[in-house]
Amino acid sequence: MARDGYVVPAEPQAALKKKTAVSRSWILLDCTGEDTILDVDKYAIMHRVQIHARDLRILDPLLSYPSTILGRERAIVLNLEQHIKAIITAEEVLLQDPTNDNVIPIVEELRRRLSPANIIHQAEGDGREHPSGQNDAEAGEEDESPFEFRALEVALEAICSFLDARTTELETAAYPALDELTSKISSRNLDRVRKLKSGMTRLTARVQKVRDELEQLLDDDDDMEDLYLSRKLAGSSSPVSGSGVPNWFPGSPTIGSKISRASRASAATIHGNENDVEELEMLLEAYFMQIDGTLNKLTTLREYIDDTEDYINIQLDNHRNQLIQLELFLSSGTVCLSIYSLVTGIFGMNIPYTWNQNHGYVFKWVVIVAGLGCAILFILIISFARYKGLVGS
Repeated sequence: MARDGYVVPAEPQAALKKKTAVSRSWILLDCTGEDTILDVDKYAIMHRVQIHARDLRILDPLLSYPSTILGRERAIVLNLEQHIKAIITAEEVLLQDPTNDNVIPIVEELRRRLSPANIIHQAEGDGREHPSGQNDAEAGEEDESPFEFRALEVALEAICSFLDARTTELETAAYPALDELTSKISSRNLDRVRKLKSGMTRLTARVQKVRDELEQLLDDDDDMEDLYLSRKLAGSSSPVSGSGVPNWFPGSPTIGSKISRASRASAATIHGNENDVEELEMLLEAYFMQIDGTLNKLTTLREYIDDTEDYINIQLDNHRNQLIQLELFLSSGTVCLSIYSLVTGIFGMNIPYTWNQNHGYVFKWVVIVAGLGCAILFILIISFARYKGLVGS
């Protein structure tokens, strides 16, 4: 478009039209361990892995969704805590926000687990265990887990380790604080324990959600079957050309090898029962036991906090009882002194008495007798209170 001799370029106009779709940073790791940083919008991700918008919405960092593991036709959608947001296919892993400090170790672990050098090392190790002379590489390929399981294992290991580390930090801070509160009840110690208890409640809910998600998968074989992406890919009529997965990097020499590698990785699986989920079940059970152990630590910590609260309440009740006893002593003494003051006040008045005139001045005897009577009355009140169990011995 020309305006006053100036031609407006077409590229900025096209860029303005695309501003409605928010781009996010992703890192793509293929089955060879190679990674690529991507800055794409959600529509490109949906077209790439062929999932619905509602599934991708689970990974939106602006929305608060609980920890979820979803199995779809061609992908596994992972939302574990606030930092592990990934999409796993039979050939690659898409991980959101790769610059996050909590995500960087996961990326490094995925590179290590998916690198060809590590796979060859595992294959050689497996070959040494078979004395039958079988080829090492073939043994490694047969024993190798599907790509999606290795990626899923990295994510589960990361989240379990992350939550266990948070639990250990909480234990390190909580137990000394509770012991200090037991030895000295103060506003500072009470506020410190209150904050730790709030943090423990939030952490328990997070751990419980991950545990429930794993338990739900273990209880449903159909859900576990949905996670066998390589089995679905190898069992399709045309796994290479009919997979429907678009190629973002045309001409790349690794695309064909990736698909054939995914097919070989799942070949041993489809030879047996297609409904067999033992491999995935063993994987999930291992991390279920780990996250359950973390939950047991938090449960033990909660019981310790409850015991500490009970102990503090007992101490406060004991102090309250001591104050009540002191109040009883003071009230009894006040009653006796009131009677003594009444007697001395009456006989201390300047009133003529016939017995006073005949027998002399006897005021001192009135005071002595009244004092002894009040003391005896005080002793009787305290003895009665002890007899009824109102005052401790």
